Amino acid sequence: MRKKRIIISNSEYRARVSRMSEELRKGFDFLERFERDRVVTIFGSAQIAEGHPIYNEAMALGRMLAEEGITVVTGGGPGIMEAANRGADEAGGRSVGINIYLKVQERQNQYVNESIGFHYFFARKIILAHIAQAYIYFPGGFGTLDEFFEISTLISTAKIDKKLPVVLIGKDYWETLRRWLQKTPVEKYKTVAKNKLDIWTTTDSITEAFEIVKKIPRKIHRHESI
Repeated sequence: MRKKRIIISNSEYRARVSRMSEELRKGFDFLERFERDRVVTIFGSAQIAEGHPIYNEAMALGRMLAEEGITVVTGGGPGIMEAANRGADEAGGRSVGINIYLKVQERQNQYVNESIGFHYFFARKIILAHIAQAYIYFPGGFGTLDEFFEISTLISTAKIDKKLPVVLIGKDYWETLRRWLQKTPVEKYKTVAKNKLDIWTTTDSITEAFEIVKKIPRKIHRHESI
């Protein structure tokens, strides 16, 4: 049985383009309030609940950053995002959520004190990337990995300044991925240059992560990809 072809009218296309344009405009308007801030974006799983050791680490790191006067930005949802926002909020810092509207699962956590929401993932990722001068990744799912490879691609193609720190927390999780990248894309297929695996720092220590990112200056060139 042939599937029914779905036809989208020109007016529907125009409406979508208009929505995309409006989301990006609102996103960059939102970014203006952080121009004088030092900002770190924290990524991680929405599935890791309160009480989990990784949740506790993300909350502690969010608190450390806020106490240093660094704005903490996440995707605004539950799990690791909630933990980082919670630590920042409870320390009296700026706790920011760059949220996505979904029918299920993700919602804005209660520890966000400044936020903006998006319909399109690509628009949200642009703002999550552009707002920060450093990026920290905890273990996560497809969304976290998507954002990890997005930032890695922007750095490896010089769209993001290579001086911007990228810190991966959890060697058991991230070193498994690094070994696969080394063995398969780098050595076997030669589709990734070996030096492209040197753009991250992997650690089990939130203290080490904090020491790396707390050095970011207030003014730094972010990237020109958008």
